Amino acid sequence: MIRIMSRDLMLAVRAGGGFGLGLAFFLIVVVLVPFGVGPETGRLALIAPGVLWIGALLACLLSLDRIFALDREDGALDLLVTAPLPLEALVLGKSLAHWLTTGLPLCLAAPALGILLNLGWPGHLWLFVSLLIGTPALSLIGAFGAALTVGLRRGGMLLSILVLPLYVPTLLFGAEIARRGTEGMAVGTVLALLGAVTLGCLAVLPFAAAAALRVNLR
Repeated sequence: MIRIMSRDLMLAVRAGGGFGLGLAFFLIVVVLVPFGVGPETGRLALIAPGVLWIGALLACLLSLDRIFALDREDGALDLLVTAPLPLEALVLGKSLAHWLTTGLPLCLAAPALGILLNLGWPGHLWLFVSLLIGTPALSLIGAFGAALTVGLRRGGMLLSILVLPLYVPTLLFGAEIARRGTEGMAVGTVLALLGAVTLGCLAVLPFAAAAALRVNLR
């Protein structure tokens, strides 16, 4: 699994854009919001947690089709499936590589971008914490959706339609943590719910994605 993860990280760096594409999209979303809703600091501060979480979610969505599709096109996926490695471990390795190249940079950049939306200072820490806990679930859900559509040509739109409804609980709990943290409210319950979503994805989705891969690669 570690070799799979290292291989995907190397390919992401060599291909270019693996680390920068999501961040660039995230930055564009955050910069455009004041043009759409107005520059009033009070209004921006009110919507900042939700906007930052939606931007991070959409940035994660950009690279989901690359999790399995590129390996499918060059035949590497068939070799990986026949290797003496459980498919569940393959899914976990690729999900972790996707999180390291997309989710983790977003976690690190979000507090800085929150300044552009006048996010309150207590909220920066909780935004980072919520993204750190929630974005692994986004990568796992995305890997499941990518496994379902790996056999389809131009399945990117279908992939988005499949995974976006599954992203809703993570989005709700993550944005609520950042909002409560900004307002100085207790975040323990919502933080536990977000952690439960991520742990549930970790427990279930590698097996579901592996089953989808077995069906699509027959």
